[in-house]
Amino acid sequence: MPPAAAANSSSDIVVTAQRREERAQDVPISITAFSSDRLQQQGITQSQDLQGAVPSLTVGTSGQGSREAQSFTIRGQGATLQASPGVVVYLNEVPLPSPISVNQQGGPGNFVDLQSMQILNGPQGTLFGRNTTGGAVLLVPQKPTADFGGYVQAKIGAYDNREFEGAVNVPIVDDKVLLRVTGAYQDRDGFTHDVVWNKDRDDLHWYSGRVGLTLRPTETFENYTMAYGAYSSNNGTGQVNRGFNIEGLKAVVDASGNPFPFCQEGPTIPGAIVSCDVYRAAAAEADARGPRKTAYSTDTYQKTKTWGITNTSALDLNDSLTLRNIISYQRFQTRFAVDNDASIFQQDEYDARRFPASGQVTLPGDGTPVEYLPPAPTIPRDRFRTITEELQLQGKLLDDKLNFTVGGFLFDQRPTGSQGASVYGFCPAAFTGFCDSQRLTYAITTKSKALYGQATLDFGAFAPSLDGLKITGGYRYTWDTISGNAAYFTPLTATPGSFACSDGTVVTDATQCQFNARLKTGAPTWTAGIDYRVSPDLLLYGKISRGYKAGGINTNAVFENTRTFQPEKVTSYEGGFKSDFNLAGMGSLLNVSYYYLDYKNIQRAAPDVNGALLGAQILGAVARVQGVEVEASIRPFRGVEIGGNFSYTDAKYKSYEYTTNLPAADCSGGLVAPGGTVDLGCVPFTGVAPYTYSFHVSAEQPLANDLGTLAMFVSYSHTSSQHTAATALPGTEPGEKLEAFGTLSLSIDWRKVANSNLDLGLYATNLTNNLYRIGNPNLYNTYLYHSTIYGEPRMYGVRARYTF
Repeated sequence: MPPAAAANSSSDIVVTAQRREERAQDVPISITAFSSDRLQQQGITQSQDLQGAVPSLTVGTSGQGSREAQSFTIRGQGATLQASPGVVVYLNEVPLPSPISVNQQGGPGNFVDLQSMQILNGPQGTLFGRNTTGGAVLLVPQKPTADFGGYVQAKIGAYDNREFEGAVNVPIVDDKVLLRVTGAYQDRDGFTHDVVWNKDRDDLHWYSGRVGLTLRPTETFENYTMAYGAYSSNNGTGQVNRGFNIEGLKAVVDASGNPFPFCQEGPTIPGAIVSCDVYRAAAAEADARGPRKTAYSTDTYQKTKTWGITNTSALDLNDSLTLRNIISYQRFQTRFAVDNDASIFQQDEYDARRFPASGQVTLPGDGTPVEYLPPAPTIPRDRFRTITEELQLQGKLLDDKLNFTVGGFLFDQRPTGSQGASVYGFCPAAFTGFCDSQRLTYAITTKSKALYGQATLDFGAFAPSLDGLKITGGYRYTWDTISGNAAYFTPLTATPGSFACSDGTVVTDATQCQFNARLKTGAPTWTAGIDYRVSPDLLLYGKISRGYKAGGINTNAVFENTRTFQPEKVTSYEGGFKSDFNLAGMGSLLNVSYYYLDYKNIQRAAPDVNGALLGAQILGAVARVQGVEVEASIRPFRGVEIGGNFSYTDAKYKSYEYTTNLPAADCSGGLVAPGGTVDLGCVPFTGVAPYTYSFHVSAEQPLANDLGTLAMFVSYSHTSSQHTAATALPGTEPGEKLEAFGTLSLSIDWRKVANSNLDLGLYATNLTNNLYRIGNPNLYNTYLYHSTIYGEPRMYGVRARYTF
């Protein structure tokens, strides 16, 4: 490292993007890596903290009403309701559990005690367990070492935040049996106050643990077992109401198509119909409360429990070949109640456990007491187990000039109990007793198997003058089978004992509403690339890759032809360079890449409505996505680094058409009849922030008289505006375009205080307390309201860490 270099430069981080340990600067793909120190400096403890810190990455709720349902989108490829993730998160080389109902992977505590975090941009199917179109996030845990030691850390801060984490490393038998135990806990008040229930939403209450055991019975065999568990229980997400679709409320019809307006332009008639001024008054009250207060009719919550065991074995067959096996068993369960419209009305509310008591709440601007309908019975939204098995053979031949990996992967995910939801979708404010609760149950099994291989050849094996010129080729074939059943129905209050099924039929047994579905697909994926180490400081590369994301079953289907959806496919073209160099004696880094994606059969969720139910369907589209990613840093003085990243993403649909089951508006400005082709090509591409960038300054200064080291890290991240409504015509969905925002973070640490093992620090995120939005349900034209989710306010605190 040059004399002016700083510790933990991104160029020095060891990554495993190609399933072997390499410097990040030696890997011919776009990759962002964080060391454990950098994660702490930047205050990265959850998915949302990566927003703006990684080129071409956006983090959002994908239109869902849960802050925990945050998912990654890279280069415009991410999560869709009920579909496989476009960006897979791996912990210890194993994909984390991914539920159907919410777009999250795993539970809390995943970012605790990591050796590194690596974000890989682009398709990764020829080397990693699950196929992806967008990329992968690799969480590499700290593994046991041969030395006894560990750390304890405590934080206190804003919103009565209390955090604790610690780890202990125990060499039970010198270099033969090594143990590491990690635990973490966080308890923090929420920052959105619910004035109806007098509770703070957006609170945090979770704990997690991890145990790692390494066995080395011989010099050629190593076995690493990791067990983890996490539990979270909170008061749910604080959504904020921003208005109602008054014209839509006046035009509601019942299951038979007869007018059933939710309000009228006139006075309230108790027990019959309310004045539309009630909804206007509710919106005005929400606006007056501001973005950090809400008023729910439902006492929301979310509980998540997950645990798993992974085992990795590595046997050196000889100096050139290693046989590896990775097996895992994981379980996941979540249940929650959500008040999506964020108002006192019983409208679009999932799995409500309880409502306010009789007379506790009155209609806004009216004073009429609200009599709520009883809660509907609830069961867990997701409850399943996942098993994976991966066998690999890794090798080096031709004096280590040829590196290869071949392997097979198995994935099996299936439910371990009842799963489903109860929804009060359309309940008029007058509560006439004819509001029906929609019910959904489902049981989906996903199986996947694949064979893959990838090899890299350095032409230096044939001529010394060609040393550093490499070609890479990889191929994979995946077979996916998704099967299961779902029942989407409404118990009819007016005729007890009867149920309206999703296909419009009325039955006397709810199980008659169940449909069965099965989807078998398979596809090849591949990669071909060339890279050349022009000099020790400059790497040039180019590659072409094919990515694939499995299709699935649409449990919310209303019409028979929307019960399954097909896989996504993407062809990625990428080229760039990575460089380390001295600029006027200053250690510098500059990485630049350009990519172009041909993206086909894009999975997009859209409303699916008949006279009885409002469900979902998954549409296919074709798009092109292109962009530029830049990472740069310079170290002008010893212990000082100035750096940042930038990305530009240009995404546009080439074709976005589907056959409609109902009359639907499209980009032509007209109404397309059932059976016709709807053109949505004018709809903006979602999940893409055209511009993201971040800047940081990192500085360390040793103090005199062995008093320790003073370290400071300042970063600013910016994300441009982005669209979130996948099917809404431009201008028809209020708030669907999230505004641009930036956040400033700061950490100051006194390391090795007075030459001890104690570190003290101050930290702050969103230092300027910027108000910004991270999600929008986009249900103004279906469930007739507008609500939104805001990002975290300023968080700050102090921390102490003792290493032993």
